[in-house]
Formats: sequence, C-alpha cells, structure tokens
Amino acid sequence: MSTAVPQKGPGPGVGLPGPQQQQLREISPVYLCRIGQETVQDIVTRTMEIFQITRATQLPNGVTQSQAAYQDRFGKLQEHLRQLTLLFRKLRLLYERCVEMTPDLQESPAELVPYVSEETEAVRMETCSPAVIQERREVLEKVRQKNQEMKVLMDQMRNLLWDVNAMLTMRK
Repeated sequence: MSTAVPQKGPGPGVGLPGPQQQQLREISPVYLCRIGQETVQDIVTRTMEIFQITRATQLPNGVTQSQAAYQDRFGKLQEHLRQLTLLFRKLRLLYERCVEMTPDLQESPAELVPYVSEETEAVRMETCSPAVIQERREVLEKVRQKNQEMKVLMDQMRNLLWDVNAMLTMRK
C-alpha cells in the first residue's frame, strides 16, 4: 500500500498549464468566504465537542477513575485541541487571502462594532408638542423594557437548551 506524500515545491500552480494555473489564481472571494463559513462551523462543532467531553469528565472526588478512561478522554481532548488550532490557522489564512483579493471592500474596525446601547445620533426634528415628545419617551422606554425582557428570556432559553442537550448526551 503506497501513499502519496505531498512534496513541498515552489508553490501552487507551478508547472501547470496556463488555464489551470490561471484558475488557481482566480479563486473567487465568495468561494473563500464560503470555505471560511464552513471552517467557522467546524470550529463551533469542535468547541462544543470539547465542552461535552469536559462536562462528562468526573472531577476527582476521592473515587478512583479508570486510567484507561482518563487517557482516552485526554487523548480526545488533545486531538480536538490540535484540530481546533489547525482550523483557526486555516481561518486566518482564508481571511488574509480575502483581504488581499478585496482591498477596496475593507471597512474600518469601528464600522464593524455592533450597536451597544449608545444613543443614536440626534435626528433633526421639527418642534413637536410636549404631549408628542412625552409619548415618544414613553414608547422608547417601553421598547427598552421589552428588549431587556426578551434578552432575559433568550438567556433562559439558551441555558435550558444547553441543559437538555447535556441530558441527551449523557443518555447516549
């Protein structure tokens, strides 16, 4: 049984005919982003598997645990961490390649920061009656309260889902 060992050569596309070499150079940024999205999904999956392994690990409480089981879990964790490192490297390379290919589309980091309860820029409004201004304040306050309630509910649902998934994992 023979396996092909990748040879480190001058680089990708060297020695290929013209059209194939051109295709390797003209990989679409959209395609790279798609690969990046799949890589992020792999990272999330690996991370969840790491958390499941650590959650299932029994803390030392005086009970002796099988050395083989410990070594098995430790080996799985090491492999997952190694794979996670490789996936992050791959993601970094994809990101850098996309940045190279799309220099005109780059945004400054300040534009990418999500909205965090800052007051929006004042919009120039015509003078309104005090009743309208008061009603607007009340509506804004109700919206803030509802957003806070929704956030609390989402946190509770997330915790509940984690617990259900943990229980289902333990049953298997």
